[in-house]
Amino acid sequence: MSELTAWERQLLIREKDRPTVNDYIPLIFEEFYEMHGDRLYGDDAAILGGIARIENMPVTVLAEVKGRDLNENKKTNFAMPHPEGYRKALRLAKQAEKFHRPVICFIDTPGAFCGIEAEERGQGEAIAKNLAEFMRLKTPVISVVLGEGGSGGALALGVCDELAMLENALYSVISPRGCASILWKDASKEHEACEMLGITAEDMVRLGVAEDIIEEPNGKAQYDVYKMAENIKSFLVKSLKRNLRKDIDILLEQRYTKFRKIGEFSEK
Repeated sequence: MSELTAWERQLLIREKDRPTVNDYIPLIFEEFYEMHGDRLYGDDAAILGGIARIENMPVTVLAEVKGRDLNENKKTNFAMPHPEGYRKALRLAKQAEKFHRPVICFIDTPGAFCGIEAEERGQGEAIAKNLAEFMRLKTPVISVVLGEGGSGGALALGVCDELAMLENALYSVISPRGCASILWKDASKEHEACEMLGITAEDMVRLGVAEDIIEEPNGKAQYDVYKMAENIKSFLVKSLKRNLRKDIDILLEQRYTKFRKIGEFSEK
């Protein structure tokens, strides 16, 4: 596993040449058909969704999209979804439930967009509804954190039966900068907050938030996107087979129990 500190990993996953979901999808899935819009307001490029096949198995894919350059990041709002993005994700997840397709979610966001227009269109309600509906979704849900998993923006696609993280990915209740700004009123202490939060893949497995860590070749995914895609695909196929064998009532009970246990602690 990675020997990098949490801060070093944060710098790594924000490098512009790190692969994004647009690099992985053609390598993981045999085919992918993108679908657009939430049927309420519009389409949000920060969340990509569609139907795909993995080893000839039909699945629904939902993904938060980071850009590789300024133009791509402007198009995807720097991977910070608006409420219509989360509503699109929920629309496609409910469609997957109807047609008995598993749902695969790729998480990579610093957090949901917090602009005035997002709040006016119901950002908090959209995220909360995703949390509630994904918890009850009657089909397997598998999530993978590719880079940043920031706050409710990530958790809206993180209610799942199994969660895996890339070796250098981070998953956090708040961004380190946001934590430093609130805790010490000093955003410059972002480095310190990053190390204190306990947000690495190893931390998440230890705390029961994640089930698996996906190895990054040479510790850096950008060095071998083909091998990285192969590792992600291997996890997804094994996880799908495990969860598809389960009775749906057992699957839902285990999903509920998984999230009820998160946050438990003991004092000596």
